[in-house]
Amino acid sequence: MRKLQKAGSVLLTVVLAGSLVIGCGAKKDDSKADDTKATKTEETTESAKEEEPVTLMVAAAASLQYSYEDKLIPMFEKENPNITVTGTYDSSGKLQTQIEEGIEADVFMSAATKQMNTLVDESLVDKDTVVDLLENKIVLITAADSTLDLKEFTDITKAQTVALGDPESVPVGQYSKEALTNLGLWDEVSAKASLGTNVTEVLNQVAEGSADAGIVYATDAATTDKVKVIAEAPADSLAEPAIYPVGVVTASKNKEAAQKFVDFLGTGEAIAVFEDYGFIQNK
Repeated sequence: MRKLQKAGSVLLTVVLAGSLVIGCGAKKDDSKADDTKATKTEETTESAKEEEPVTLMVAAAASLQYSYEDKLIPMFEKENPNITVTGTYDSSGKLQTQIEEGIEADVFMSAATKQMNTLVDESLVDKDTVVDLLENKIVLITAADSTLDLKEFTDITKAQTVALGDPESVPVGQYSKEALTNLGLWDEVSAKASLGTNVTEVLNQVAEGSADAGIVYATDAATTDKVKVIAEAPADSLAEPAIYPVGVVTASKNKEAAQKFVDFLGTGEAIAVFEDYGFIQNK
């Protein structure tokens, strides 16, 4: 009888011990499941954050519009499907003013260092993001069917009407004035000039025949067969080449994406596109 009681006690002890082991194992499994679930939730949240849609506004010189809209923006958006890029294009001086007045731009690319430097000095563009990316040439043009006998840049004096960018706000106008002044021709040419508010307006005046000749960037002249290039401005007529800097606007709410776009513009594939449109990489 005592042997049976003893055996029963041992059996009960074993059963209880087994229950405790199973219970502990279940708790460990539950803990592991909770950890795995938490990790997956964190990964999903992080992934969603990375793919959150972003819209960038790029304020760029008018001479950049074709390369941006035709090739560069589509290329960037394909590589970054969560980022949409919209562009606003005008003279660098006008865009500078708009940024000063609070336009919600994320990236600024100008056709001269003057406007960029001013915005950096005003703490409106982050200095450490600015890259002097491209170089352009200024050229004398006439309509494609013009019969004027122009062969050199200085032959601009033979034109009765001339289209120029406004030197007060349009970089190509500033370069034009500098070149013509150094050549001793500014007073004569400016007296018969109509001033465009951006380089596209100057190009159109010549293409449509409302001006006999004009001065634009080489890249703009290459966008249409309605004009022909007579000559580049002499190298010694400009103190510095026409440089295109790009940088992130300080007030941008999308700085990470904006910097990604600036970095993209400096890649080999983007530079190749710029070169196809007549720009030169600044080195």
